[in-house]
Amino acid sequence: MDHLTAIPPLCVMPPEAPLAHRGQDFGRRYRDENAPAWEAGRQVWAPRATVLTVAAALTAGMVAALVVWLDAGGLGWIERALIGLVGFTFFWISFGVATAALGLATRALASAPAAAPPLAQPLRVALLMPVHNERPEAVMGNAAAMLEDIAGLKGDHAFEFFVLSDSRDPDVIAEEERAFARLRRDAPLPVWYRRRTLNTDRKIGNLADWIGRWGGRYDALIVLDADSLMSAEALETLAAEMAADPSAGLIQSLPRLIRARTLFARLQQFSSGAYGWLLAEGLSSWAGQEGNYWGHNAIIRTRAFAQCAGLPRLRALRGEGKLILSHDFVEAGLLRRAGWAVRFLPRIAGSYEESPANLVEYALRDRRWCHGNLQHLRLLCARGFHPVSRFHLFAGAMAYLMAPAWFALLVIWAILGNGEDANVIAYFTPANPTMPVWPEISGQQGLGMLVFMYLALLSPKLMAAFALARQPSGYDAWGGAGRFWQSFALEIAMAVAIAPVLMIQQLVAVLRSVTGLGGDWTPLRGQGPIGWLQLVRFHALETLLGALLVAGLGAGLISVWLLPIAASLLLAVPLSWLGGRDVAASSRTARLLCTPEMTHEPRIVTMATHWRARMRDAAADPDRIAA
Repeated sequence: MDHLTAIPPLCVMPPEAPLAHRGQDFGRRYRDENAPAWEAGRQVWAPRATVLTVAAALTAGMVAALVVWLDAGGLGWIERALIGLVGFTFFWISFGVATAALGLATRALASAPAAAPPLAQPLRVALLMPVHNERPEAVMGNAAAMLEDIAGLKGDHAFEFFVLSDSRDPDVIAEEERAFARLRRDAPLPVWYRRRTLNTDRKIGNLADWIGRWGGRYDALIVLDADSLMSAEALETLAAEMAADPSAGLIQSLPRLIRARTLFARLQQFSSGAYGWLLAEGLSSWAGQEGNYWGHNAIIRTRAFAQCAGLPRLRALRGEGKLILSHDFVEAGLLRRAGWAVRFLPRIAGSYEESPANLVEYALRDRRWCHGNLQHLRLLCARGFHPVSRFHLFAGAMAYLMAPAWFALLVIWAILGNGEDANVIAYFTPANPTMPVWPEISGQQGLGMLVFMYLALLSPKLMAAFALARQPSGYDAWGGAGRFWQSFALEIAMAVAIAPVLMIQQLVAVLRSVTGLGGDWTPLRGQGPIGWLQLVRFHALETLLGALLVAGLGAGLISVWLLPIAASLLLAVPLSWLGGRDVAASSRTARLLCTPEMTHEPRIVTMATHWRARMRDAAADPDRIAA
């Protein structure tokens, strides 16, 4: 028997208002009879065709140049494999370039900010924060800040806040309940708390339980992660957009990263803020009303979700079906299948989240996401899904399958080394005259294509960086032009250094998923610095591969152009350690990789910091809760 059954689950909730939560069938089409009739925007197909055409053209050009280079004496199987791998990887690089270019054009052609939607029937909105062994002072502090901000705005829509706990640690549960007592005492709006004794179906089951028991009371729900923070303006805007658009089943905002203290988190924060907005603009342009869902910081029409997005278990070869782990992409596809629009509004300000503090936390989160996204390949043939919804599912899986493809390219490059007379395995010898002579990897043509591929990888960042100069505040919000370009150079250098390490970690994630090992679905937040011994164990594979590449370089069997990759893998442990250093603690590095949220801290972030401190003080002195 679970030892938690001895702890009575706390339930401070409103009267139940049951709402049927239907499980869907992927083998049958489904249309929600309550979904209003609406005409999908035909104009969205032009940007879609443009992005795909540009990506295909760039890929075809790259493949054609590679064929000309390699076709000295005919194409053998290994050359064809190399061409296929390059084509596969470069298409997704090209797709990112085309999406960024579309985003640049969209932003350039935008005349003025869109007018606020007309006032419609006010919505009753539930803010849902599912938690599982999170830091109570952070969760309740963020909640208190959002509630205070909403009360101060006095908007048109009614909000209530729910903490839906799946926590299992008795110490965390005790702190969580004390923190909720403090939150409820000070909250200017209704706040509720429910802890489940049995964590059936994890987050999916947590939300399904709420919908089935209380969903009937609310027109819409906004799902928050434990580290989510949204301003009252952002919440009101989401609610207003949904109220004004009866066809919308889900509207996703673009969260900005905040509170980064370590070098690794600052790199993610700067990259997301400086470049992510451009890709988001492009994605919004070609996605149209077939957008995607990232599982948090989005508003959802409650009855549409209950009727159309219930997730069944995936069929397994034996035993009980498997839980769909990355549920958000699938839920978006199910809503669109049923006739509801799924929109992405990247320009809504005031939507925030936090990022992993170090490379280890990031890689462990990636293992969970990889396992869930690879499940999506089984749903590509589900009946009734919109083609763009299928593309979202496919692209999510490809983001991880790129790692094995890149690794295969690395292996081929390492084996072939410096040409016919200097490689690890002599594939082409006089004893086998039917095979062609392999061109030197370090030749000018090979170097030219390598440079072209790196420029393609870099071009979305360059487009976004130069586009920032045209925004009203220019580079001032980033600490000035000089500081911005210093941050840009540091981010590029660190991204290049870390990329091979992430490639190996994603390869491990794919292999674990394929072999059924998957990854622990429990988030790791704020675990503190990682010790050297743990880093050595975690990065043992990268270090070994780096040592092998360096040995091959020393023996003259591997192309010198692999030196940066070899160095990165060999130095995986110190790179990971460096990324986990707290740069915010020193006055010399406190402004490193500056972002607008650091230059002018948003009011909601300041409020959350204040409330977190109050919750932390209350946890240190529980008697103060009753004071």
